[in-house]
Amino acid sequence: MNKTVKLQIKSNFVNQFRSGYPLINKEAIKNINALKEEGSFLDLFDENNHFLGKGYYGIQNKGRGWILTNNQHEVIDQSFFEKKLKIAINDRSSFYIDKNTTAFRVFNGEGDGIGGLTIDHYDGYYVITWYSEGIYYFKKDIMEALRKIVDFKGVYEKKRFDVKGTYIEDDDFVLGERANFPLIVKENGIKFAVYLNDGAMVGVFLDQKDVRKAIRDKYAKGKHVLNTFSYTGAFSVAAAIGGAVKTTSVDLANRSKAKTIEQFSVNEIDYEAQDIIVEDVFNFFKYAVRKNLKYDMVILDPPSFARSKKHTFSAGKDYPDLLKQAIQITSKKGIIVASSNCSSFSMKKFKGFIEKAFEESREAYTILEEFSLPSDFKTRREFKEGNYLKVVILSKN
Repeated sequence: MNKTVKLQIKSNFVNQFRSGYPLINKEAIKNINALKEEGSFLDLFDENNHFLGKGYYGIQNKGRGWILTNNQHEVIDQSFFEKKLKIAINDRSSFYIDKNTTAFRVFNGEGDGIGGLTIDHYDGYYVITWYSEGIYYFKKDIMEALRKIVDFKGVYEKKRFDVKGTYIEDDDFVLGERANFPLIVKENGIKFAVYLNDGAMVGVFLDQKDVRKAIRDKYAKGKHVLNTFSYTGAFSVAAAIGGAVKTTSVDLANRSKAKTIEQFSVNEIDYEAQDIIVEDVFNFFKYAVRKNLKYDMVILDPPSFARSKKHTFSAGKDYPDLLKQAIQITSKKGIIVASSNCSSFSMKKFKGFIEKAFEESREAYTILEEFSLPSDFKTRREFKEGNYLKVVILSKN
């Protein structure tokens, strides 16, 4: 049985919790030393002993847990998780019946009422990601709840609570039948090869589905597309299907080339007609400027933080300079897909980065379209950091 720890919240954080903010930051806790064992229940009170919320203790970045309910008498047990999962799965009913999309998010952490937990669906297989030892404590209840609600082929898990939230290496299979890899899934008719047991990531970022669709349907036709930080080439595949005359994919990771070839191949696209380059993106930009290369579309979706031998990139600090390099090699009237998944700044600030980069480059631009998280990545208004994705598609005038 979980023990319950009573936490006293500092007065300047009380209104934040009353308004529905779900993350319990360590700075908000007056008696932080009371926290001993992850998975413990937490009852939050203000300094006058008024109840604020009930949650669990789980270390996740700056957070020390999540509020799960504002009802002091609600019991956190298997039926609680069952209720939350049922609502979430019902909200995704349109995805379940869409034959052209078999990969989507089923449960999105605090957006669906349980911070620290995500569940993704891949053609009948489910991948559960646990972001703290605290939420992992509830594995048995959550697994049983999932088993009661959905039929599945198999379940895999990702444990993201090693040092600094990194992934714990494991086989990742939990129950059901093992998938044969690559598992081919569909997203708006595009096929992707995924590996549910191959490290922290499976081969495609589901949060970019709307952006890939826009690139395919509206922007790629007739263009030479440069896809930087290309990972497994998902944007390049979308562009090629959308009629791009050529795609160039650049990523530092050695495995990106084979993975990108595979994604082109499962979509019956001749990968030999595309350029797939294993190189530090920052070095590639220098090379492209030196050779006076120009691209009709540049896709810029860097990780929030990246380090190579010669470069360190932090999105909150370095995005404008990175964008300036992209502007240099984008053709007149060309398109830039500027994207960031960094949760530490807002869309407003991101647009400020874009404005700064174009001003300093002495170039003009027009915003064509903006994207945040797709509908299966449910968020909550009170927790703005949860809506982390910012994508601006713009034209260089």
